[in-house]
Amino acid sequence: MSDTKGLTPADAVELAPSFHFRWEVPQKAHVLLYPEGIVKLNETAAAILETCTGNPTIAQGTAELQDRYGNPDLSASVLEFLELAHAKGWIRVKS
Repeated sequence: MSDTKGLTPADAVELAPSFHFRWEVPQKAHVLLYPEGIVKLNETAAAILETCTGNPTIAQGTAELQDRYGNPDLSASVLEFLELAHAKGWIRVKS
């Protein structure tokens, strides 16, 4: 996938190697740790990252989130957030 094309629901994504996702007790939130600092995530961002990087495709992660939250159509919102995370270098497309 070219960086100029954007992500699709069929893509599989993973955290970039320099980022570590975890619950941080002092922050009382999920965070992304990286060598230069920390990104505090809200509940929605944490759920998207955890679910979509833990499934074979973005579409499957989105379906899991939709089941969890009562089947609302989350496709556009999930893809929009993942595009942002990809642009920031937090995630990458699995090769």
